[in-house]
Amino acid sequence: MKLLLTTLHAKYSHASLALPCLATCCRDLSGIETVIREWTVNEPREQILRQIIAERADIIGFSCYIWNIEPTLQLISDIKKIAADTIIILGGPEASFNVFELMHDNSAVDFVVKGEGEKVFRKLLETVLARHIAPPESTKEIENLFSREDGDIVSGPLSTATVELDSIPSPFKAGLVELSKPLIYYETSRGCPFSCAFCLSSVEGTVRSFSPQRIESDLLFLMDRNIAQIKLVDRTFNYDARRADQIWEFILEHNQGSHFHFEIAADLLTGDNLELLRRVPPDTFRFEIGVQSTSPGTLQSVARKADLVRICDNVKRLRNETEVELHLDLVAGLPGEDYNGLLASLQVVADLNPHVIQIEPLKVLKGSPMREIARREGYRYSDSPPYTILGTPWLSFDDICRIVTIGRLLDLFHNHGGFKHALHFMQQRMSLSEFLDTISRRSAGENLSGRNTRRIYELFAHLADPLLSEAERHQLHDALFFDYCCSEMPLQGKLPAFIGDRQECAWPSRRELPDGLELPEGSRIKIFTFSFLKDYRGDKWQEGPAAVTFVYASVAGDGLRIIVA
Repeated sequence: MKLLLTTLHAKYSHASLALPCLATCCRDLSGIETVIREWTVNEPREQILRQIIAERADIIGFSCYIWNIEPTLQLISDIKKIAADTIIILGGPEASFNVFELMHDNSAVDFVVKGEGEKVFRKLLETVLARHIAPPESTKEIENLFSREDGDIVSGPLSTATVELDSIPSPFKAGLVELSKPLIYYETSRGCPFSCAFCLSSVEGTVRSFSPQRIESDLLFLMDRNIAQIKLVDRTFNYDARRADQIWEFILEHNQGSHFHFEIAADLLTGDNLELLRRVPPDTFRFEIGVQSTSPGTLQSVARKADLVRICDNVKRLRNETEVELHLDLVAGLPGEDYNGLLASLQVVADLNPHVIQIEPLKVLKGSPMREIARREGYRYSDSPPYTILGTPWLSFDDICRIVTIGRLLDLFHNHGGFKHALHFMQQRMSLSEFLDTISRRSAGENLSGRNTRRIYELFAHLADPLLSEAERHQLHDALFFDYCCSEMPLQGKLPAFIGDRQECAWPSRRELPDGLELPEGSRIKIFTFSFLKDYRGDKWQEGPAAVTFVYASVAGDGLRIIVA
């Protein structure tokens, strides 16, 4: 029999971890040929359907999430109409709740695996195989499996039993993970020590870890192959501070250039953790820290345990003492937090000076305790994935739209860098949250996507200018142009509109390069000079005029390097 394991990713860069884990747990079953194929939700459904049918699989297993459940169900319906005997199995978070309703509404689904899948999936395959060589064996005795029997939807015993993690063979060493992708997922543990109502991890039970030997073996395998980005999917990587130290120490000893992403709880960091993290080289570790809200009452209402003072103190230390890249997350729409409360949370986070600030409206996920809170408090949210809120007792739909706009403005002007001096200039006059709130109201009719770099800088000026006097606008444009020159080379005839046709602009030849510059060998060089009102090259701005030279060195396959001389 042929088994096809598949999923639809949100982006091409993503590579599945769930499917290789299933495959490696079943690869010793005699009579099963397993194939893993992955697509994205952005590919034409008809094209994916043709490719799935071309596999001529007897069994197809789909991994289901909020971003792919709807197109997945559409595909399944079409598959059954073409190949009615194909066995369809669903698993993953979005298939694990309201299963009877899911199967009732989608008759093409034969089986649903609830929760952790490796053990259940293997038992199901064993049962399907047995039907071909012996009298039919019922699947209704398999724990956490939903199936159809005599026209009814039935469920096996529901169990909280979990898989012994080291019993799952390494999918990496088995050659089942596509390592050519720019982003590789890896897990060292499952479960979460917290019970936040808005997160499905709250129903996963206690935390379990792979053994240190298994973790080091997998990490060494990945680092030896120079994987560009390794994203650990552990819900709270540093739930055990000593364990975190051991893994970080191992990475620092053996890493050959990989970049690692960890989701951590900042208040669980110890002094020993922080001391070790001071040794992390630049562009090596990224920490995603879910602050969610800085209102103690709001956090308490969703059973979020957090020491806000310790979070702030540790984030400050990470920012000031280490090279770790910091991503801080907020969730808009938690109980008790209105629009002004969200702005207050944003400002607390902004004052910590993280590299990235993310704000997302709350998603009322199936199976999460937040569903009951939403029912009790009178939340309005979409019935379709990803179940985003449409209104709460504290936020109107207009408030939510404005918060989404602020999140987009953060992405444009803060998270990707490039506006350091312009933002600093504005924050000398108002807080970041006040600035974003104000320009979000002005940008309601603006197209905030699909702009090239120059247009994004022009947008900043367009939104910020009305907040300033004429003299201040001139100063802002100067700082903004310095930022622009640090992002891409200004072109003759295509200067940003806010800088105008300035006589100070010059494009010298290569022979006028300043002395002492270390340039990449074999690079193409272009030069731009400009006389600014101030010298922005240091931490403290010196009054100008300051003539600055920008050197743009590009090497094939190595991108653009910008040197400010």
